[in-house]
Amino acid sequence: MAYHPRIGITGSAGTGKTTLAGQIAAALGAPLVEEAMRRRLEQGFDFHQIDRAAHRALLASEAEDLARLLAAPNPRGLVTDRTPLDMAAFWLSNGYGMDDPAATEALLARAICAMADYDAVLLLPWGGLPLEADGIRSANPWLHLHFQTVMEGLCRRWLAPDRFFILPESVKGRGARLSWVMDRLNMAVAA
Repeated sequence: MAYHPRIGITGSAGTGKTTLAGQIAAALGAPLVEEAMRRRLEQGFDFHQIDRAAHRALLASEAEDLARLLAAPNPRGLVTDRTPLDMAAFWLSNGYGMDDPAATEALLARAICAMADYDAVLLLPWGGLPLEADGIRSANPWLHLHFQTVMEGLCRRWLAPDRFFILPESVKGRGARLSWVMDRLNMAVAA
């Protein structure tokens, strides 16, 4: 590619985001921004040890960190495993909109603004890959479906259709997924 895009990868847990994000970053020669929460969980972080207010603060902080990163110059482009809008979807999925409507509005407004800095956002399909019980994420598929529906709704509402792509569930295998994405990115560049 002649340009260096900013690509956001989203979707529920177990959809292959991390793997695909790494492949795309390698193919583009762009830095990969790993999912911060996944790193915490792999290091032993336990959600059960924090209260709702601490979890809200953590989501707001992660959304802001991603927004700042997107707003900064990225001469080589970047690929993010999660987006600021993901943090808003987690917030809403956990019912935090009821706890603090003003903070919810501020978080969502900031996330929507930051999403404009992406050249493309790719939503991976729920149920496209078998959900593995890896000790990092919940193995409850319905929890993930709930997040997925919230995230897809937010994307459809606030992302420009020419920058929002949903990977079809029928596209299987690492090579096929990467090829499908690269074709879409080339189409986005031509537009």
